[in-house]
Amino acid sequence: MEVLILYYSKGGNTKKLAEAIAEGVESEGVKAVMKDTSEVTKDDFLRASGIIAGSPVYFGVMAYDLKRIFDEFVGIRRKMENKVGAAFATGGHPTGGKETTIFSILQCMLIYGMIIVGDPMSASGHYGVACVGAPDSKTKEDGFKLGARVAQLCKRLSG
Repeated sequence: MEVLILYYSKGGNTKKLAEAIAEGVESEGVKAVMKDTSEVTKDDFLRASGIIAGSPVYFGVMAYDLKRIFDEFVGIRRKMENKVGAAFATGGHPTGGKETTIFSILQCMLIYGMIIVGDPMSASGHYGVACVGAPDSKTKEDGFKLGARVAQLCKRLSG
């Protein structure tokens, strides 16, 4: 069983948060597959039991590089139905559109027929994990919890 952590990270902050999320996935005995948008394939999507996608904030929505993946892979969307989906974001300002960026990712996942989850109540209990700049220790902890939650749900749904 695999969970794909898909991200675009121009400055490195989104990748750092993706790494914390991957640790959470692995803590549940599920393989975390980290791919940036330049290396992900349709087969990565199809193999994954869940996808956790992340992006920096670009004008209040996900970066083009991540949106391009959802657009290009639309032909396999029916095969993504009932897989677990979650999202995360990084931004440069406290009120700079992190939640709307997460929503833009979740909208694509809903159209793909995925089962959408936010971060667990033990984290923020909101739409997904987000931070300003590089993730601090609390954000990394919340990312870990999001990864663990997605892995747990993937295992439950496969059983």
